Amino acid sequence: MNQPIRVLLVDDEPLVRSGLAVILGAHGDIEVVGEASDGTEVWPEVRRLQPDLVMMDVRMTQMDGIEATAQLVALVVDRPRILILTTFESDDYVYQALKAGADGFLLKRARPEQLLHTVRAVAAGDSIVFPAKLRELVAVHGNNSRDRVAAAGLSSREAEVLRHLASGFNNQEIAQAMFLGTETIKTHIGSILSKLRVRDRTQAVIAAYESDFMRPGA
Repeated sequence: MNQPIRVLLVDDEPLVRSGLAVILGAHGDIEVVGEASDGTEVWPEVRRLQPDLVMMDVRMTQMDGIEATAQLVALVVDRPRILILTTFESDDYVYQALKAGADGFLLKRARPEQLLHTVRAVAAGDSIVFPAKLRELVAVHGNNSRDRVAAAGLSSREAEVLRHLASGFNNQEIAQAMFLGTETIKTHIGSILSKLRVRDRTQAVIAAYESDFMRPGA
């Protein structure tokens, strides 16, 4: 039997934390191993508890989710996955958290089944970035560095993979769409990340939209 997904909840509202804990704890494949009320507590708790995933409120008093995310990315080599909790999906805080290294975001009003799906997907390595929402965030908050993807020198196959990534496809879906094996797709994604000089899939998707490589309606 697989080990349960170890989750650290970070939110300055006790009722939000307790509600999330009840929903997540009702399923055997997820275990809430700890709670924190501010971003300043995240790094010590991650070091102590070794969670697989941190569910983090984006707005907190002493240290917000953006700074806490950046701290984890900088200090932890094999860091946990980071899922940002937010009230407003168009918030600049969400965009900055994704830029800092978060693996996705989830609205606090999401249904329990959405919450469970997102936790499982992010823990498994998929980036939960909704293309339409990300495009809106980039349009409002991005720096639109248009030559970034062009300057990376992606091959035509890598460019096709990036378009699928930016459209929200996972590895298996990309493999099926391109009639390739999943290991080949992983190799292409590794090359894309290296050429774009980004840390992960989410950063690659942000680069695709910021550079205008992906256009509205694509």
